[in-house]
Amino acid sequence: MPLSIFGFRALWSPYFFVSLAVVLVLFFLLTIKFRHRFKTSEPLTFKEGAFFTSAIVVLYIIKGSPIDLMGHLMFYAHMIQMAVLYLVVPILFIHGIPTWIWRGVINHPKVQPLFKFFTKPLIALIFFNGLFSFYHIPLIFDFVKTDMTLHTIYTAVLFVFSLFMWWPLVNKLPEHQTLSGLKKIGYIFADGILLTPACALIIFADVPMYATYSDPHAWGQALALCVPSATLANLNLSGPEMFNSMSLLHDQQLGGVIMKVIQEIVYGYILALVFFSWYRNEQSDSKAVENNLMNPRPAE
Repeated sequence: MPLSIFGFRALWSPYFFVSLAVVLVLFFLLTIKFRHRFKTSEPLTFKEGAFFTSAIVVLYIIKGSPIDLMGHLMFYAHMIQMAVLYLVVPILFIHGIPTWIWRGVINHPKVQPLFKFFTKPLIALIFFNGLFSFYHIPLIFDFVKTDMTLHTIYTAVLFVFSLFMWWPLVNKLPEHQTLSGLKKIGYIFADGILLTPACALIIFADVPMYATYSDPHAWGQALALCVPSATLANLNLSGPEMFNSMSLLHDQQLGGVIMKVIQEIVYGYILALVFFSWYRNEQSDSKAVENNLMNPRPAE
């Protein structure tokens, strides 16, 4: 059955699109037109503008395009959303927001102690992976997925903690470089290990675990989060099997595999960047020591 039966609003989320467009316009106004009003401001670079724009575009694609609707119909689409929202978008935002804005926010007296605490590597790892795993416990998952307020709050909180989790690895502020090259590599491996149990639970389950993808009543309640009630009232839907040729179990297992694959790709890419950056720094330091030995300064 085609997705078009749900209507334009459910497919393309026009209000969400307008909201993100406003955020993007305000960002460029703040960083270009009104930048001179801030003493510590610096010119916006092309990379920063490209990263922030990419973050907004990707955010709309996974939360405002038909992919968002598919995430309520098929579990594997939901896991694509989760992987991109928490493993890709935060990196784009961290790189896209200029350092002078970051400093202005995180150095605020009321923000600084909380930010400093939650971006400590061990705390960031435990909280993000704990919240992610907790969310995928079937009882919690079904409860959150059928309540608009809880779903919005949990999604927002988990996104904030994903920013905290990525901060020690990819932030650009010299004073916030709390991890050395080798420690960053260990941090990435630890992150991958902590996320594995949730994926394994989903991949190796021998029965469908989530009522919001297997029980027609719970599925209808979850679908109401993105489809107007008036539209749903005019549709005769029996369950997600109307839109997915796979069995519920295979859909669930595919979702777990996709989450793990995307995680490995993203972590592998970041690991390569960290490793080569660390290697270049080590080579530079070795050459500097060698030059000092070969050309000692004359005694004064």
